[in-house]
Amino acid sequence: MIELDNINYDEKGLVPAVVQDAKSKEVLMVAYMNKEALNKTIETGKAWFYSRKRKRLWQKGETSGNFLEIKSIFYDCDEDTLLLKVDPKGPACHTGHNSCFYRSLLQNQESVCDDCTHSEDNLQENPTKILDELVEVIDSRFATKPEGSYIAKLYSGGRERILKKVGEEAAEVVIASMSQNKGETIYETADLLFHLLIALRYDGITIEEVMTELERRRK
Repeated sequence: MIELDNINYDEKGLVPAVVQDAKSKEVLMVAYMNKEALNKTIETGKAWFYSRKRKRLWQKGETSGNFLEIKSIFYDCDEDTLLLKVDPKGPACHTGHNSCFYRSLLQNQESVCDDCTHSEDNLQENPTKILDELVEVIDSRFATKPEGSYIAKLYSGGRERILKKVGEEAAEVVIASMSQNKGETIYETADLLFHLLIALRYDGITIEEVMTELERRRK
């Protein structure tokens, strides 16, 4: 059992957490935890972190459904870094890659991964592929309503709850863009698109119908 009081948090009360796939041993991501995030992670069995940008706790998978189920937690010899071994319920990276570490600095090319389905080449050949896959996930969550699913929770709240989230995410895009932070704008836009997809599927609207309308306007 982790002796929580022994963890050496930094001056801001944070400790880096390396997330590793318990089966494949692939490093999926690195994030930060404070004491509350660590406690919630242990209590819920799912990974919680602290966002240094947003200044709040967040749960991995809260918007995508790609939760990280905890298998074990280790800490290093200096007691200032955590290692979370997890069972990922989907891609860990918001880009759709299994791991956030999908690019090689030395070779300037994407790392080879037999299990990765969202390579840059695939996205270039079919840029809407990830949208198609997300729609499949959304439709599945609507139909099966699995316990703990963020999408299923939104669905149960009805149109008003879904559209409220769309409005919140749209506002986040505006704030990020006004701050001229490209990375944050990309991140928030991904959140907005995700929630728009949920709203569209709630109304039974397909991506193809939206694309057809865009094509009609272009002509």
